[in-house]
Amino acid sequence: MKTINLLGSTGSIGVQTLDVAREHGYKIEALTAYSNVDIIENQIREFRPQYAALVDEKAAADLKVRVSDLPVKVLSGMEGVCFCASEGKGEITLNAVVGMAGLKPTLDAIGAGKTIALANKETLVAGGKLVTNAAKKNGVSILPVDSEHSAIFQCLLGAPSNKALKRIILTASGGPFFGKTKEELEKVTLSDALKHPSWSMGQKITIDSATMFNKGLELIEAVWLFDVSADMIDIVVHRESIVHSLIEYDDNSVIAQLGHPDMRLPIQFAITYPERYPSPEKQLDLWEIGKLSFYKPDYETFPCMDICRAAIRKGGLYPAAVNCANEEANLLFRQGKISFLDIPRLIAEAAEELNDKQDYSLEDVYNTDSFMREIVRKLAKI
Repeated sequence: MKTINLLGSTGSIGVQTLDVAREHGYKIEALTAYSNVDIIENQIREFRPQYAALVDEKAAADLKVRVSDLPVKVLSGMEGVCFCASEGKGEITLNAVVGMAGLKPTLDAIGAGKTIALANKETLVAGGKLVTNAAKKNGVSILPVDSEHSAIFQCLLGAPSNKALKRIILTASGGPFFGKTKEELEKVTLSDALKHPSWSMGQKITIDSATMFNKGLELIEAVWLFDVSADMIDIVVHRESIVHSLIEYDDNSVIAQLGHPDMRLPIQFAITYPERYPSPEKQLDLWEIGKLSFYKPDYETFPCMDICRAAIRKGGLYPAAVNCANEEANLLFRQGKISFLDIPRLIAEAAEELNDKQDYSLEDVYNTDSFMREIVRKLAKI
């Protein structure tokens, strides 16, 4: 039975990962979160990990007192998260941390030889070359947890090699603003942007879905995961979120992976791979679905997809730059300091200020993060 280090245990993916662990009896070796003491205390009491960590120092101190009756070592700060990612008996490190904070723990886990189940897009977007090179050096597998990348991974399992692969087709729900014009988006609110039609996610990711930046991140991530060029990846809007992604071969045969919009299936497959076990996801009955619809994305109204495609074509630090600029712009929108349409504008303008390095280090990625956030705030006049 596999053992798991779970990073980001109190978020949506983390909670659903524990649903899978509970269903199949997986051992949780370590749990980490940012500051939610109440939820992680309950998780510790149920799953009895050896280690736990909270990034927030005060929250970690509170947690340590609360679980003093249990044999769990409570750590704090990013150092504590990185320890939980890489130390102990956990065979798999499932990274469900949101944002750039997931990069360093992933690299540390790879260095320790842990199999990576990756739900943190920013790890590959910001540090793609660093992460993939480290994985090759250490003989570590990176298994996708995102529903779209899991779908592509599953479809490719039936192929003798990637040589015949012609195209990857990423599906997108279209978010809450599908069909809207730029004029209609000028006055949308945070509440409007958080009304996702298919998935229940955290605020940051839900806003990324509304701007379609999330799909741009997935495009960049797919380049690194599947060793393809950006030009081999298309995006199609699929409102029902039943077809999770597709691949096309040179003979124009297309293979898709379908299922209900339930993240527990891709989470479980990343943990159980190469085996398949019964899943908590309900059976798919196509006659109940009735209709599957597909639409071409509106790149003019939602330019974030093209911003990301241009960034990965340029390579170097550009993907990190647009990711970091988006993190700051997304935050400013959630704080009510900028408008929804300011998000793509600020990302594009900030990326123009980048002094690129094609051969970059982890320090370069972090410096880019700080610089992009500063530029976004400057452009937003905050």
